[in-house]
Amino acid sequence: MILNNFANFYARISEILDKISPLADLLLRLWVAEVFWRAGMVKIQSMYSTVYLFEYMYHVPLLPPIFAAYLATGIELAFPVLLVLGLGTRFAAGFLFVYNIIAVVSYPALWPTGFTDHKVWGLMLLTTLLHGPGTLSFDAAIRLWWRKTHIKNT
Repeated sequence: MILNNFANFYARISEILDKISPLADLLLRLWVAEVFWRAGMVKIQSMYSTVYLFEYMYHVPLLPPIFAAYLATGIELAFPVLLVLGLGTRFAAGFLFVYNIIAVVSYPALWPTGFTDHKVWGLMLLTTLLHGPGTLSFDAAIRLWWRKTHIKNT
């Protein structure tokens, strides 16, 4: 009797969690997107300062500092939009996951103070990469539309 009640309770809780998990997926994407968006906004407010940092502070391998500064700014402004919309989400999350690693490696002074944040952001991006964007995304809407269109035409 007790075991049966527990199983029913667990099943109800699981149903509720399944219904709200798309909201959690969305909130995860919004949170990590906001971090990168803010970084891009800081960079774009003073490209002179950004280029200076890339010339003298950040050690980005293989790229000239000026190119790296503009590229980083573009990445930090474009890819968060994809995450928020849930459009090309796994690609965006994977790209930002690698970008996050490059940011940590190219700026060793960050390790004592900001490395914990980068680990959290990396885990958030990895979760989105592996789990997908959830149903509250353009990816899910496109997938649904594709299935309906493809089923009708076959």
